[in-house]
Amino acid sequence: MKMNVMKNGIRIMAVLMIASAIAGIATAQTEAADNESTVNAWKGLGAGIAVGLAAFGAGYSQANIGAAAVGMLAEDDSKFGAAIIFTALPESIVILGLLPLFF
Repeated sequence: MKMNVMKNGIRIMAVLMIASAIAGIATAQTEAADNESTVNAWKGLGAGIAVGLAAFGAGYSQANIGAAAVGMLAEDDSKFGAAIIFTALPESIVILGLLPLFF
C-alpha cells in the first residue's frame, strides 16, 4: 500500500512539473523579443523544482525518522530531546532548497 501511494505521488509530481515547464515555456514564447523574461521564467521553474524536490525528500525521510523516534520514546522517555532533534533535522533540507529563490 505504501509503495502505491509513493508511486502515485511521484507520478503526480512529474505531471505537475511537466505542466509547469510547458506553462513557463509558453509564457516565455509570448514575450520572445524580451530575452530577460525567458531567463526569469527558467529561473523560476528551476527554483520551484528545487523547493519541491527538497520538500519531497524531507517529507520522505521525516516519515521514517518520526516512526523511529516514537519507538525510541516508547522504550525510554528520557530521550525526548534527541527525538525532537532527529525529527526536526530533515527540515534543514527544505531551508537549503529555498536558497535558489534568492539568487
